[in-house]
Amino acid sequence: MDTVSFLIDDAVASIIRAPLATPFRIATGQHDELANVFLRLSSGDGACGYGEAAVATHITGETVAGTLANLQAAASALRGRRIDDPEAVCRAFSPAFAGNHAGLAALEMALLDLSSRAQGIPLYRVFAPVKGREPLLSFATDITIVIGSLEEARAAAGQFAARGFKTFKVKIGREEELDLDRILAVREAAPDSELILDANMGFSASRMLAFLDRLDEKGARPVLLEQPVPKHDWDGLVKITAALAGSGTLVCADESVGSLADARRAIDSNAVSAINIKSMKSGLLQGADIARLAAAQGIRLMLGAMMESALSITASAHFAAGLGCFDFMDLDTTFFLKGELAHSPYLDDSGRFDLSRAGHGIGVEPAFA
Repeated sequence: MDTVSFLIDDAVASIIRAPLATPFRIATGQHDELANVFLRLSSGDGACGYGEAAVATHITGETVAGTLANLQAAASALRGRRIDDPEAVCRAFSPAFAGNHAGLAALEMALLDLSSRAQGIPLYRVFAPVKGREPLLSFATDITIVIGSLEEARAAAGQFAARGFKTFKVKIGREEELDLDRILAVREAAPDSELILDANMGFSASRMLAFLDRLDEKGARPVLLEQPVPKHDWDGLVKITAALAGSGTLVCADESVGSLADARRAIDSNAVSAINIKSMKSGLLQGADIARLAAAQGIRLMLGAMMESALSITASAHFAAGLGCFDFMDLDTTFFLKGELAHSPYLDDSGRFDLSRAGHGIGVEPAFA
């Protein structure tokens, strides 16, 4: 990672809110608004770097209050500090964010944003491609069909299909019969699309396999099945992965893999055939370590997000573009927001990112009070 030295003149952490266009419901809870912690670092020459912590208490147990306190403490420690190696600074702060990886992600994001601005390069150039890959500057995200009624699923799928989305991620895990009907409604509304199912830990292994058999009978096999069982049910993941070997459906760990150690366990135990990396689970730097490990072992990769604004989503797009190793993109949360925080400069209405003309840094500057 090439760097240039810069002085942090000021650092501010603040909660920023944004309304959702519709509640974002999954098996374990829902978001009714975006209320994330943002970090702004200002250098002596007036440039700013920004980071975002998207806190999902119902998934990770982290809290907005705790994340804000951690980032305010980091901001205090960074004021007046000259940064020669932002990656080393990020790793030095990592122990202070134990159990608060969303906060760590915000810190890393802001430091790397400011560093890449100082170097006059887009953020994706900070992340060298994994071995054998090239930067991927144009790609499409899937779109999520949240838990809700059959009518809501049918309407949303039809609207997004008309806009050009080709991959639909259907949230399941609360009511199996309704889940089945919702999946079939999405298939009917977008017959040429790929289906991803995300159970958010809502099934047992045996129930999941039986459910997939029913989908097979209806011709609605998913290309990927995400986190079908509780996060610590490694035996369940192994059972499902073994049963689906050669079927065309990948089994993807999400909640089960939040660290490099988790990724090693998943790979060594043949528990999954894919891993979902999210900066809010592992931070950016450890996320890159997970990606390199998984890619070297032939494990397919998804890049996902919590309820993140355009700042963090665009940072993740840079992350994906630089590493060049992701097979599935799940960077769609801006489509559920209203207002300025919903707009990434590199994302169009059909869900396609294009970073070929990206400017310096992340390219998003949220308004601070």
